[in-house]
Amino acid sequence: MSEIRLFVTTTEALATEILDLMTVCFGEEDVAIATTEVDEKNDVWEASVYMMVEEEAEILARLEELFSADFADLVIDREVLPQIDWIAKSLEGLKPVRAGRFIVHGAHDRDKVRVNDLAIEIEAGQAFGTGHHGTTAGCLEMIGEVVRSRPVRNALDLGTGSGVLAIAVRKLKRIPVLATDIDPIAVKVAEGNARSNGIVEGIGFRVAPGFHSTAFAEYGPFDLIIANILARPLMKMAPQLVTHLAPGGSVILSGILASQRWKVIAAYKGAGLAHVRTIWRNGWVTIHLRHGRGVL
Repeated sequence: MSEIRLFVTTTEALATEILDLMTVCFGEEDVAIATTEVDEKNDVWEASVYMMVEEEAEILARLEELFSADFADLVIDREVLPQIDWIAKSLEGLKPVRAGRFIVHGAHDRDKVRVNDLAIEIEAGQAFGTGHHGTTAGCLEMIGEVVRSRPVRNALDLGTGSGVLAIAVRKLKRIPVLATDIDPIAVKVAEGNARSNGIVEGIGFRVAPGFHSTAFAEYGPFDLIIANILARPLMKMAPQLVTHLAPGGSVILSGILASQRWKVIAAYKGAGLAHVRTIWRNGWVTIHLRHGRGVL
């Protein structure tokens, strides 16, 4: 079954505005959206929506309506995508990613690891999170800061994907970590990644939609909760998430567009947390909140 890409070509500034519009339009649906730089010298960017061919007519009509007010002059182009393992393809030639003390790399870049690095080796797979996305890199940087500066006796990686964040916590500090995901395939991938990084104990992997699992009571409450998901579900789960946080504990949130930052912070302030710091990476933000007084 063919996959289709509908896209517009514009400047970086307009591509960012269009991405925000598409996030509002498709944010709660299983539709992938992205912006891509095509020509750095001439400021040429593409804003794209990806879908299966049978969804094209409906999504095209919605895009045309979405753009009609402010972007009516933009031409919506169409591309039929070949059947390629895009996760594997996207990693070809990518350089190792450094975030604080962490370096995330493939097997072919083991020689790039330095003496004091905390190396995490992740290959292309069926789960999200290779370190190259701004949300994952932001979480890695924030994990390093929080674990270094505050007492952390246990941690939760909610929506673990590839397991890279749970692996990072365990490599940084030998504390118990719970890693959960709604997707059983992701949990299997994460377990395999932990083993390949020399971690055979200390991380509990569980399939758990939301907080419906006995594992949360078994491992929690948590001094550190990390959730790299999306802004809307993060806001929705704020009251539940905070009930699993230990007194004085920290929360690291990502998967959030810069334009969504204040809505997410407001949701967690309403649940009793204070904002400490925000990291920006490639249009995405990673937010640290905690019990107690924070700073904006």
